[in-house]
Amino acid sequence: MNIEKGLDKIVKTIRVTITDQPGYLGRLTTAIGSEGGNIGDVRLLRSGLTHNVREITLYVDNDRHLERILHAVSLVEGVTVEEVIDRVQKVHEGGKIAVKSRVELATLGDVRKIYTPGVASICRQIQQHPELARRFTAIGNSVAIVTNGTAILGLGDIGPVAGMPVMEGKSVLFDKLVGISGIPILLDTKEPDQIVETICRIAPTFGAIKLEDIAAPDCFEIERRLVERLTIPVMHDDQHGTAVVVLAALLNATRFTNTRLQNATVGIIGLGAAGTGIAKLLMAYGVKQVLGTDLSQGAMEMHRTNGGEATDLAGVMERSLIVVATTGCPGLIKPEMVRNGQVILALSNPDAEIGPQQALAAGASFAADGKSINNALAFPGIFRGALNARARRINNRMLIAASRAIAQYAEEGELVPGILNMAVHAAVADAVAQAATLSGAADPPA
Repeated sequence: MNIEKGLDKIVKTIRVTITDQPGYLGRLTTAIGSEGGNIGDVRLLRSGLTHNVREITLYVDNDRHLERILHAVSLVEGVTVEEVIDRVQKVHEGGKIAVKSRVELATLGDVRKIYTPGVASICRQIQQHPELARRFTAIGNSVAIVTNGTAILGLGDIGPVAGMPVMEGKSVLFDKLVGISGIPILLDTKEPDQIVETICRIAPTFGAIKLEDIAAPDCFEIERRLVERLTIPVMHDDQHGTAVVVLAALLNATRFTNTRLQNATVGIIGLGAAGTGIAKLLMAYGVKQVLGTDLSQGAMEMHRTNGGEATDLAGVMERSLIVVATTGCPGLIKPEMVRNGQVILALSNPDAEIGPQQALAAGASFAADGKSINNALAFPGIFRGALNARARRINNRMLIAASRAIAQYAEEGELVPGILNMAVHAAVADAVAQAATLSGAADPPA
């Protein structure tokens, strides 16, 4: 399996003034390479009589690595570093999203049509026939992205405001990949009762609710209660979005190895939101033996209750053909633990339990990390399909349909397709909408 290069690197850009004579640019790039820096784009900004200014994109391991490169560059005669630019910070400045009008506003007549007095007739129609809100408002194409910031990426409980860049990123993916308006909602509370009540009260604004980065075990109760109370789709992405992509990856991994997934022993290391969601979906698909391990005895008991078998780390590694790790503990899986032919999905971000190349070198048949097994392959199409079908909920048949659609678009030798393959998201949406109708999760078209 090919692992995409550069995904685990930090991107920095240096702006340098270079003496405009033969050899100086070469000495600069040699200095960068001597410290293990990978060079991306080299762009000429200005050219003068004796000097020119260039921007050079670098891929570095961390800030200390960058400092070593900058020191090496400082020793090169005729080269001066003017500025170090952080492209990640640049793209986040001012936020990544904004509310934009879809209609023209150029004349007083436009105002009268979109606002008073014209809008009154639309309000009356919706009052008499509430289903018209999906036709005449943005409700049917809007998804609330709700977090309390207790489980942000691999960073943990950093609070809702610090998690806002992640929510904005989800909004961008919704917009660009499937045309949905994703609206971040930050909740400054850890109380499940308050979270449930708040979401229920704002739910009329949205066509669906996407729960994001809410820590286990509260996330399970919050989702369950919302599904019971609301008549629009609710999905905790950390559980189900991740599970869908993992199932898609395993459908391909077992196909490549001529193994029937339902008969394979799957081990889950880490039974938080993602691990539990993966285990439940695999069992719903028909996997007969799902081992699980976690430091929390409560999580282990829940795994047993859901139909899995609890064991320890050694038991998972020794008995499982397929190992899925979602612990947030870098380096937890040692190379000597890997058995020949195993499939290893070490999904913790930003640092995996074992690197894919390390797992492959230790004998794994396939290996991937959370940079490629990414729930962004799943959630846009799942919500697009649910909204298109006017589904009341998202069920396992819809999730499994999404997994199958994703698996079909992977290139030969790869477990999953690329996130920016637009055909994948359209196929997921179509499969989910069809499954929603066939499973009774959506009302038949009028």
